Amino acid sequence: MIDSTALRTFIESRLEGSDYFLVDLNVTPDNVITVEIDTTGDAALDRCITLTREIEEAFDREKEDYELEVGSAGLTSPFKVKGQYEKHIGHEVEVLSADGRKYRGELISCDNNSFVIRCEEKVKPEGAKRPVIEQVDRSFAYTDARRVNYLLKF
Repeated sequence: MIDSTALRTFIESRLEGSDYFLVDLNVTPDNVITVEIDTTGDAALDRCITLTREIEEAFDREKEDYELEVGSAGLTSPFKVKGQYEKHIGHEVEVLSADGRKYRGELISCDNNSFVIRCEEKVKPEGAKRPVIEQVDRSFAYTDARRVNYLLKF
């Protein structure tokens, strides 16, 4: 079986210094390798092809006997790494929280442990008869969000 730690280190070294970053690496027991990358710029098929060739040159297919798929994270794919959050700051996202609630709003910041979205929510001010819509900042630890997706609007 291929050494996934060595493979991860190799991939990260090949992407270092570029606007690409590793989103996910999966190696199954029968050596099916799936690599998912993303970029802060426009995704390019050429980079996926180049990375495939670099992996095949570094890890002998005859010796390791593996199947390899390298692709880019799609717009509708859930966020998995901090780089995806950073890429989408200023964009609308949908968050499914750990308690099953959905929130939609603008992703306004992220750090190593959490991210913040700005949502419109109905709030009933004290003494008021009717609720009003206000901008509310909601903070989530990465572990408190079941799923975060870029929100496509047409």
